[in-house]
Amino acid sequence: MNSPAVPHDNPHDTLKDLRLQVMWTRLISVVEEAAQALMRTAFSTTVRDAGDLSAAVFDTQGRLIAEAVTGTPGHVNSMAEGVKHFLARFPAATMAEGDHYITNDPWLTAGHLHDITVVSPVVMDGRVVGLLGCCCHQLDIGGLGQGPDGRSIFEEGLQIPLMKLASRGQLNLDLMAILQQNVRTPLQVEGDVLSYIASNDTGARRLKAMLQEFGQTSLDALGDYILQQSLSATRERIAALPRGCWQSALTIDGYDRPITLRATLTIAEDRVTVDYAGTDGAVPQGINVVLNYCRAYTVFGLKCLIAPEVPNNHGALLPFEVSAPEGSILNAQRPSPVAARHVIGQMLPDVVLGCLAQAMPQRVPAEGSSCLWSVQLRGRAPGSAAATFDTVFFNSGGAGARPGQDGLDATAFPSGVRAMPVEVSEHGAPIVIWKKELREDSGGAGQFRGGLGQTVEVGTRDGAAFEVLAMYERVATPAKGRSGGGDGAAGVVRLKSGPLLRAKGLQTIPAGDRLVLELPGGAGLGPAEARDPAALAADAAAGLVAPR
Repeated sequence: MNSPAVPHDNPHDTLKDLRLQVMWTRLISVVEEAAQALMRTAFSTTVRDAGDLSAAVFDTQGRLIAEAVTGTPGHVNSMAEGVKHFLARFPAATMAEGDHYITNDPWLTAGHLHDITVVSPVVMDGRVVGLLGCCCHQLDIGGLGQGPDGRSIFEEGLQIPLMKLASRGQLNLDLMAILQQNVRTPLQVEGDVLSYIASNDTGARRLKAMLQEFGQTSLDALGDYILQQSLSATRERIAALPRGCWQSALTIDGYDRPITLRATLTIAEDRVTVDYAGTDGAVPQGINVVLNYCRAYTVFGLKCLIAPEVPNNHGALLPFEVSAPEGSILNAQRPSPVAARHVIGQMLPDVVLGCLAQAMPQRVPAEGSSCLWSVQLRGRAPGSAAATFDTVFFNSGGAGARPGQDGLDATAFPSGVRAMPVEVSEHGAPIVIWKKELREDSGGAGQFRGGLGQTVEVGTRDGAAFEVLAMYERVATPAKGRSGGGDGAAGVVRLKSGPLLRAKGLQTIPAGDRLVLELPGGAGLGPAEARDPAALAADAAAGLVAPR
């Protein structure tokens, strides 16, 4: 919901505020239509079915004004900072109708090469009045593929600097040729990039129609109103919080050794700061996080607890400040490998919640599985000695128990992406998903139970060997219970025949065998003996917990 309009004694001012509120709501609808156009025209299942994307509208200063409901915080909050880099390279005064700009620079946008950002001007009467932007996950970008095996950004795929994708409606065919030559799935990648243009064009048409309908010649007045209202509303929520400084630490699996993330959260009168000083340093493998992506998920964790009802935009984000030491795993410097940065970045809301649990203990959920378990597979197409396939499908473990409620089963928090339908994944690649079911007893016990993970079993259609680019967390260090609740179950990566596999890194599944993933569960909240017996009996009857 939008933040309420400020009341005025003057009826004219009240009417003006109501008009601006209506335009604000319409603006969110405009950018949501752009996101839906993106999903309807995208070639890859990561965008079309899972919604691994963001779409947003910006003013000519590069400030985020409104975002689509569909999308992930990692994408949109990274883009909230990234559009300013586009404008520094290509000032708004130099843009024209039909121009589109592109990059996948991890340090400027969404943290790894697989996310491509496209920004396009909205032109009215020969003048740029705003910008549409979208950021989406690509199935492939070349290099070693999306996994933690690269030792530098140069091994991880094709780097696209800030450049023009199209000029006055003419596509940059040289760039498209380079892109197609460097990826394993050229048709899907080309189709997706063209869908980004279609999305921004759709948003631009709707935005111009909306401004004309309301008699506006620019986005400035509406943008200023939105940002000021959101800033004031967020500061009001912060002012109601206790003042102080709290610390928390979270140790996770890492690549070949545990990684500890440390945070100090400070709540002042009108701002909240999070400092990750003391966090472990960057590592040689591709699980490092750039500061922009670190900020994206940190701020999301803060907003979930402090100001969840305030629409996400530049004003709502302004009171939250995030810092991490250069060279740490949360502020990795070039040319550090970052392909699987989500396995660290998506744990950051749990670190933030560890601090907030001390400041506002009655409102904070327990830890969850948090990191998305992407099944990225590669192999040879049946009946061919040369043709190969690359595919990915998303899976989620359990979310942590919430105050007054059980955790959600198989739910992608904090990423928010959806799982692809099994039939779609099997149609797009020669694989069979033999099992995809909730994992009994994986949720942590407690007065409120943690959400369940799931068990996934997959193999090739003809039983041939294939590869998995493993990038999984919560295998050695499960989600921790809160306020006496039990821990969630740890994840397991293994072969159907029994042997365990590593949680991270490129590995081969032998011919005749299958990959089995047992996803981690969310942790419990409150002592187990306080759980309602009727709720426990219902869990047992539904097969969520063993009868014992």
